[in-house]
This record gives sequence, structure tokens and C-alpha cells, in this order.
Amino acid sequence: LNQDLSVRSFELLPFDIQDGLLKGLGDKDLAAILDEMSPDDRTELFEELPGKVMRRLLNLLSAEERQVAQKLLGYPEDSIGRLMTPDYVAIKPHWTVQDVLEHIRKFGHNSETLNTLYVVEKGGKLIDDIDVNKVLLADPDTKVSELMDHQFVALSALDDQEEAVNIFQKHDRVALPVVNTKGILVGIVTIDDVFDIAEEEATEDMQKLAAVEALDEPYMTISLPKLIRKRSFWLIVLFFGQMLTATALDFFQDELSKALVLAVFIPLIISSGGNTGSQAATLIIRALTIGEIRLRDWWRVMKRELLSGLIIGSILGVLGFLRIAVVQNITGQYGEHWLLLATTMTVTLVAVVIWGTLSGSLLPFVLKRLGVDPATSSAPLVSTLSDVTGLVIYFSIAAFILRGTLL
Repeated sequence: LNQDLSVRSFELLPFDIQDGLLKGLGDKDLAAILDEMSPDDRTELFEELPGKVMRRLLNLLSAEERQVAQKLLGYPEDSIGRLMTPDYVAIKPHWTVQDVLEHIRKFGHNSETLNTLYVVEKGGKLIDDIDVNKVLLADPDTKVSELMDHQFVALSALDDQEEAVNIFQKHDRVALPVVNTKGILVGIVTIDDVFDIAEEEATEDMQKLAAVEALDEPYMTISLPKLIRKRSFWLIVLFFGQMLTATALDFFQDELSKALVLAVFIPLIISSGGNTGSQAATLIIRALTIGEIRLRDWWRVMKRELLSGLIIGSILGVLGFLRIAVVQNITGQYGEHWLLLATTMTVTLVAVVIWGTLSGSLLPFVLKRLGVDPATSSAPLVSTLSDVTGLVIYFSIAAFILRGTLL
């Protein structure tokens, strides 16, 4: 492979393969590759390396590229500044289209993308961006200022990378400019890098929804001790939560001993509450993540989920009632008080489903308000909470309806 193709191929490799190649190459070959890498891809590579290795590789860079690399690494971790590249084409408002085309021919070879040109004032302040098609189709004597509409969107270098994902989703762009706190253009972020971040965030959210800490590296390369540590914490927390379920069962032993038939419906009751709660939590977490709802919308969400829980609970309650009625009609196993038992089942299902939807929808708001990522534990916590409270609701309703008959 020629030098350019070798560098482009290296940039596309997974980190574990890149790391292996870095260890096998001499300093001269390393310097040649690192100097030619895109600044954003090089920053991503350096972020994954141990500090000692990163410093050694920094020293192999040319003075100019070392300065660029250090500047990008100087931004906070997971900020847009770490994601951007300083390779773009900037133009002046007083230039003509002919001036712009000559500038592109001279300096455009190293640009990350030529789809968009960035108009800056003296001092580098961004004042607009222009689609290159506008320039290509304009008269050579047309000034850049005549093509400007001042309708541009810019990212802040200090914002979280998730913000870049959100803004790209709202705007049909292949690249967006990045400015500092003074509005000075410092780089651009391209859509391919944003796709990578979106994939990482989606993977992280899925892992958190399953009560697993974000792995931050591929499953097959993460060490077994680290994998166990990341999976164990929430499992231990949830284990102690399930101990409360056992305690609740112990508390209602008298009721169970008097009416063993109640035990038959325990799995159905707690799974209905847990499933509806997890469902609600997942919907709200996603809506919070993509900005469909905000913290101030908790009251509207609660009213909506209260009605949803009532309707869904009623549907499940009717199905539960019919199940008991059909079995009773065929086998007669529930005895003379089957109607009271069916009523208990119906009322309990409505109650636990309402509780599940309310707790599942509101817990993400509580966690977010406390500064905790709602995806971290909402669904598993709701499921565990619904198990405990579902039993309490079930036996409380049973004690009220069945007193003097089965109890």
C-alpha cells in the first residue's frame, strides 16, 4: 500500500488491532503514520492509550502536528473539542468567488470536507457557512458576502459529545463548525465521527438498561475481572432488593396458609407490575435522552401514565377474571367463593399496573434530578420495586375482599 492508503486503512481499524500494529512498528514508520492521520482520528487513538505510551507517540510527531494534537487533547474528555478536526476551509466575506476557488485549489487538499466553506471575520470569528454548491454556481466576480444568509448552526467546543449527536439529528448537515466561548472558529465535526458517538451512546444505554455499567470497550477484549466488576454491582443491589420480596412473603404467611390458592397467582401479579413498570421506564428514559420531554414535564407524564395504567390494568384485570371464570366452569377447583377470588385478581391487577406505570415513569425523573443517569438502573429498580409492592398490594386487597370467606 502507498503511504496515504496505509494511513487511511490504519484509521479504520479497531483499536485493539491499531494497538498491536503500534507495538510492532519502528519509530520512523510510527511518525510517518501519526503525522498523516486525521487529527480527530489521532485524538481518538491517543485517548485509548496509556499516558506513558501517548507521551512517547506525541514526541514522534512533527512540531506542527504535535501542537495540534496537544490542543485537541487539552479539551475535556468526551467534549466536542476532542471530536473535532482543525482541517477545514475558511474564507473571508470580502473575497470574490474566484478568490475562493483559488484558495480551495491551494489549501483544500488537507481539508476534512469541502462540502461546506466557513466565513470568518478578522480574528477568526465565525459569521456564516456556505454550501460549496453556491460558490460553484455563482459568477466568479460575486463576493462571498452576497452569498451569505447568516443562518448557520455551530457547536461549542466545551459541550458534551452527546450534544453534537442531538444537533446533527436536527439539521441535515455532513459537517458542523465548532467555536470557542468567544465565537472563534476552532474546528469542524463531521457526520462520520458523530455516527460513532451515537453508536457508542446507544450501546452504553442498552447496557445500562440491563443493569450493567457501560463496558467502554468491546465485549471480547474486556478483561474477565473488569467484566465481572461492571456486572456485579447492580446485581448485588437488586439481590438485596429481592430479599425484600422474600420478607414480604414471610409477612403474609398466615394468609397463604389459609388460602393456598392465592400463591398460584403471585407470579402473574408481580410480573404484570414489573413488566408495565419496566415498559414505562424504558419509554421515559428514551424520551428524556432525545429531548422529547424535560424534567418540568413530570406532572404531564404522571397524568398520562395514570390513565394508561388504568386502561391497561383494566384490560389485564378482565383477562384475569375470565381466566378464573373459565377454569372454574371447567374444573370447579376454586370452590364456592371463586367470584370473590376473581374480583380480588381483577382489582389487584388494576392496582399493580397503575403503580408500575407510575413508578416506572417517575423514577427516571427522580434519578435525573439527583444527577444520576436514568438509564443506569431505572428498569431493573422498577421491576424489583414492583415485586415487593405488588405482593403488599395483592395481599392487602385479598385480606379486604376475602375476609370471612377464604381468609
